[in-house]
Amino acid sequence: MKEKTITNQILKYLKSEPECFAFKEHGGMYSTAGIPDIICCYRGKFVAFEVKTLTGKLSKLQEITIKRINEAGGMAIKVISLQEVKNVLEVVMPEK
Repeated sequence: MKEKTITNQILKYLKSEPECFAFKEHGGMYSTAGIPDIICCYRGKFVAFEVKTLTGKLSKLQEITIKRINEAGGMAIKVISLQEVKNVLEVVMPEK
């Protein structure tokens, strides 16, 4: 499955969730390099997802950015599927 397909599945799911704001970070001349693909605020928690295929690897800059987000109290993680995102969100904010 292509990274774009995985990203679209994740965004569709996140946008259907109540208490969730999510968007795709589009890299470009005016963006910060290394920012994860999907930025999300889920039930008041900052979560960022770097989407990769099964064989995709993080760049050194992506690794550093993910580490810095986590050190700052947010949550950033590499994911390869929608199911992984659902699992992360359960950890971030378990169902009541």
